[in-house]
Amino acid sequence: MLTTLRIKNLALVDDLTVELQPGYNAITGETGAGKSIIMGALNLVLGQRADRTLIRSGADNCSVEAVFDVEKLNSPLKNFLEENGLEPCEENQLVLKRTFSAAGTNKQFVNGSPTTLNNLASIGEWLVDMHGPHEHQSLLNPSRQLAILDAFGGLEKCRNRFAETLQKRAGLERAKAELIIDERTYAQQIDLLRHQVNEISSAKLRAGEETEVEGEYTRASNASRLLQLGQMAQEILSENENSLLNQFGAVGRTLQELHRVDPAAGCLTNLHEQALQIIRELQDELSSYVERVDLDPAKLHELEERINILHSLKRKYGHTLAEVIAFGEGAWEKLRSLEQRDEELARINAETQKLDSELWKIGKEISTERRKLIPKLCKSVVKHLNDLGFKQSQFEISISSLLPKEIKDDEKPAFLNSGLDTIEFLFAPNPGEPARPLRAIASSGEMARVMLALKTVLAAEDEVPVLVFDEVDANIGGETATVVGEKMLQIARQRQVLCITHLPAVAAAANAHFCVNKEVKSGRTISEITLLDPTERITEIARMLGGQSDAARKHAKSLLMENRTASRRKD
Repeated sequence: MLTTLRIKNLALVDDLTVELQPGYNAITGETGAGKSIIMGALNLVLGQRADRTLIRSGADNCSVEAVFDVEKLNSPLKNFLEENGLEPCEENQLVLKRTFSAAGTNKQFVNGSPTTLNNLASIGEWLVDMHGPHEHQSLLNPSRQLAILDAFGGLEKCRNRFAETLQKRAGLERAKAELIIDERTYAQQIDLLRHQVNEISSAKLRAGEETEVEGEYTRASNASRLLQLGQMAQEILSENENSLLNQFGAVGRTLQELHRVDPAAGCLTNLHEQALQIIRELQDELSSYVERVDLDPAKLHELEERINILHSLKRKYGHTLAEVIAFGEGAWEKLRSLEQRDEELARINAETQKLDSELWKIGKEISTERRKLIPKLCKSVVKHLNDLGFKQSQFEISISSLLPKEIKDDEKPAFLNSGLDTIEFLFAPNPGEPARPLRAIASSGEMARVMLALKTVLAAEDEVPVLVFDEVDANIGGETATVVGEKMLQIARQRQVLCITHLPAVAAAANAHFCVNKEVKSGRTISEITLLDPTERITEIARMLGGQSDAARKHAKSLLMENRTASRRKD
């Protein structure tokens, strides 16, 4: 759900923070007060193009920030953030921010990480559906409509099985394309792969070998200096009259005399013996080290050649020896396939035919179920459309399926991940009119109510958590307005709903009621939004009913009471 919306220097807004509530949020206010600023701000933060004329007069830039609680969001958001190098959500909070300046500079952020407008738009598809004059609507997309139909009938498992099978087929097609080449190219690839395999295999690589060889090379190339330093240390330690061991012996004799005079100094002689033992161990290790220093030029040359081989292979086949080894294994697999091309092509063709049969079988099963579901979904949507004032409207779903007989022998079936079908939602608001695609409907008021009917039917299946409605009450009133409010509340049991409305019956049904006011402060006009308490809510609904008369306030109280009573009955 959308928890917080922060807007700064947008249109009439100076600096505004809105804490949205779960369930159904109604937004009301006088005409021109700036109610649709919520729609505009959300559109901006979800990737819509920025209009610099929207920046508040006198300001240099504008910013919008939206905070979403994504704990219950069913989408690949986590993977999307990782794949695009964006910070993960902390405590299930997703923070989207958009800024733009009068100079034309655009910046956008996800959880503090800079990102692109396309990434904002992609994330927005999982978060918000907007229904109004400037829709951000996933339901207008035929592929989304198909997903909704499948969710309505619980066909996701069959659909996923189809997609997985199609993915296997695509893998076979890629393998086949690599094998189907002309003879000249075939011979060139064979020669190249043999060279690569021989070059890598003859090197007898070991993962991690490079560090070991380079260490040996460093020691061998500095052998003369290492030997010199080792011998100098030996001389200082034990091989001249003033050596450390000779001096340490004198110290020992002095401490023994000290111990005879003062028995309490025995600990000093013990420490001397321990130190002497460590020095002798150092002498032994140093002697062994000097003996191991190898001044053999042939060994140095051998190590140098090995390093050159390793670096050459890395330049050609990978950044690390592990990658070079993996490349060699892959090249060997490709070489084996090419050398057995005819047998491999026969195997791939047989596997492809098996998968094609499986795809046709699964696809037909899905198509059959979809055709059974369509009348049920249409009937439910029409019922809700009737409630919303479309008494003689039509809602239909056209479906077109790919058939085996349409595929020529030399053609590959044009399977979709979703199956064999394409669909389109069709709507005719008035009798005598042909049903047209939902995306072709011109009236935003009609569109919003169709979306409301669909959302009511599909609330349990649809996964977009935030729905925003504007102009849903255009050209309606009376009983239809009451029904709109009831349906908003019904959807809000599954999703968060924001509704910008002029109708008191629609606003009265809300769980939370916000009012937008336009005020003049310090000679500047600003828009502010306030969450109303019960008393303020009565006042606002009375204003929407026509004034603050006793009758209007009584009617407002009655509307609120009726909706509370109806809500408790349904709960």
